[in-house]
Amino acid sequence: MGLISDALSRVQPSATVGISQLARQMAQAGKDVVALSAGEPDFDTPEHVRKAAIAAIERGETRYTNVEGIAELKQAVAAKFRRDNGLDVTADDCFVSAGGKQIIFNALIATLNPGDEVVVPVPYWVSYPEIVRLAGAEPVFAQASQETGFKLTPQALEAAISDKTKWLILNTPSNPSGAAYTDAELAGLAAVLMKHPHVHILTDDIYEVLVYDGRNFATIAQVEPRLMERTLTMNGVSKSHAMTGWRIGYCTGPKEILKAMLKLQSQSTTNPPSISQWAAVEALNGPQGFLADWRETFQKRRDYVVGRLNALDGLDCLTPEGAFYVFPSCKGLIGKTSAGGRTLATDEDVVMALLEENGVALVHGSAFGLAGHFRISYAASDEDLAKAMDRIEAFCAGVR
Repeated sequence: MGLISDALSRVQPSATVGISQLARQMAQAGKDVVALSAGEPDFDTPEHVRKAAIAAIERGETRYTNVEGIAELKQAVAAKFRRDNGLDVTADDCFVSAGGKQIIFNALIATLNPGDEVVVPVPYWVSYPEIVRLAGAEPVFAQASQETGFKLTPQALEAAISDKTKWLILNTPSNPSGAAYTDAELAGLAAVLMKHPHVHILTDDIYEVLVYDGRNFATIAQVEPRLMERTLTMNGVSKSHAMTGWRIGYCTGPKEILKAMLKLQSQSTTNPPSISQWAAVEALNGPQGFLADWRETFQKRRDYVVGRLNALDGLDCLTPEGAFYVFPSCKGLIGKTSAGGRTLATDEDVVMALLEENGVALVHGSAFGLAGHFRISYAASDEDLAKAMDRIEAFCAGVR
């Protein structure tokens, strides 16, 4: 009898975490590494949010709270959904966890059984299929590609749905591709979902505020209100307010699902961090003017990185609509040899050669379900981005 559970044996470690840890170890050993593998803003948490946390500490807000979040935060979450997304919800329709990942984990673990299927569009965030597998269910991959702008088409969605499908997971703007669905594109997916009333939708909107070129953000329950009764709309303050370490995610959705999530969370982490909750109240209710400046900075970085990549032999990069990632094709490098003598048989070989030979940490596309690509996070300083692009240029020039 083995010590480790069968459930855990179905799960792979996070590739993004693994690459980031390797980059940190190399840096600690004295090597010069530019890490563009992690997905977190390089800005500080806004001052008014930090001050709200300090004030909460001074008031002694350091004890257990309600499992699903303090009333003040649930009210702020409901107000955000009404204000920004046109979702007619109250605090009773909202739920708070220790990060957006816990919202997703709670929802899937609380609802999935062996034999259930979850439609996961490709490319996907690395954790989606692993959480599905941990719950004993099966991820069904609906293919998107560079040709579809990395977006799920209604035809691909229809083909992936079966009578065993319990959830569709949507992520817009997307990690890893930065693709952001328009109202019309979501309406096309909604039309398919209206034909399949047994399918619930989990929409991960964590990058909502990072949509560029004057585009408007859209979420599926807003586009098709008739889907509201079977949609869990997830968000958080990690990316919007540079609060990755504060660990606050939130959602709204059907009360039956929220009740099940409450039961699960009461037996795992209990409440999210109390101080972080009060900081999140200020993040959602307080000034939002800084976001326009952040968006402008990220858009300039995106344009710089895409321009540099598309000037290189072997790489081909779409301009993403949102988030802070680019997902270039490196198929032009596959089958060749790096300057250091490494055979580039896969996208993972390309990424590892770039790290070992040129000191740039990226994440290979096959970790996100789409081989022949890699992900770059441009949530880094202009100086680091320039250094990384110079090194990627040198790497491509040395490939033969």
